[in-house]
Amino acid sequence: MLAACMANAQSDTTKINRLQVIGSHNSYRRAIEPQLMKVLKEKDTQNRLQHIEYDHIPIDQQLDMGLRNLEVDIYPDSKGGRYAHPTGLDMAQGLEQYDPKGEMKKPGFKVFHMPDIDFRTWEYTFEGLLQSLKKWSDANPGHAPIFITLEPKSGGKSQFGTEPEIFTEKVFDEMDKVIIKNLGKDKLITPDMVRGKYKTLEEAVLNNNWPALADAKGRFMILLDNNKDLRDLYIKGHPSLKGRAVFTNSEPGTPEAAALFRNDPEDTTISGLVKKGYIIRTRADNSTTEARNNDYTHFEDAKKSGAQIITTDYYLPSKMFESTYAIKFDDGGYVRINPVNGMRK
Repeated sequence: MLAACMANAQSDTTKINRLQVIGSHNSYRRAIEPQLMKVLKEKDTQNRLQHIEYDHIPIDQQLDMGLRNLEVDIYPDSKGGRYAHPTGLDMAQGLEQYDPKGEMKKPGFKVFHMPDIDFRTWEYTFEGLLQSLKKWSDANPGHAPIFITLEPKSGGKSQFGTEPEIFTEKVFDEMDKVIIKNLGKDKLITPDMVRGKYKTLEEAVLNNNWPALADAKGRFMILLDNNKDLRDLYIKGHPSLKGRAVFTNSEPGTPEAAALFRNDPEDTTISGLVKKGYIIRTRADNSTTEARNNDYTHFEDAKKSGAQIITTDYYLPSKMFESTYAIKFDDGGYVRINPVNGMRK
């Protein structure tokens, strides 16, 4: 059904909240090299490092496979150079060259997982990542909408003393400018687009005012993966997210409520929220646990819940430990009609 409606997207009226897609968690991430991981594990008395024993193929290859959700961590670096020489480079011998083009030395948002130790990435800068997405999108016109969960990393020193820059209103304004400049407003599904004639964004969502596939093809919808202080800072001065490029993880009953994070797929409230009109993100697996045990329980829960966005570290089986665990829908794809609300008009 989905293949048919995507083939004729110009006349299709299926709303984007009536899809269910699979995507990757920390999509940009490359694994910590074995030499460095060995050194780090010697200091890891609580065996926490096994939680990040996963990696990804390049983002364009993920999209070529059919994944339609990406997750990106961004760090502000207004002066440049804050993350240009991770401490991990000095902790092990024979490591791959880092940042050969000197991108980390320039001002702008950077893309990686954790300062100093988990710094390998397919895209060094947010600007470069967005340009790569636009290039892929332009080369694949009519693609199903791609959901991006965007996590702003702010404050808190690493164990080696690197302290991330703080997100402020000005930094968030700059983030929006970078998104619009490098991806293009015509490539975005924005809060303004969804709100339309309604007084608040939530009112629009509860009245099923999400765009149809005919209007959403070739576009990206970005969700801010934060709550409380950073979320409120992004909303400040932008009620119902007027003029903003990104949706927030705002709770039902607030003017900005549209896209919600419910990372536990066993959460029994998910289906009800989906039926009301919200877009929900959940996870099929976490911290490598499911993959190590070949356990699909949470993935099955996620599918049945109707959460529109299901993230995984394992759209391909692990190369780091023995496992056949890999996430996809029954037809072998990564996009389908939502089992909870997809058959409704």
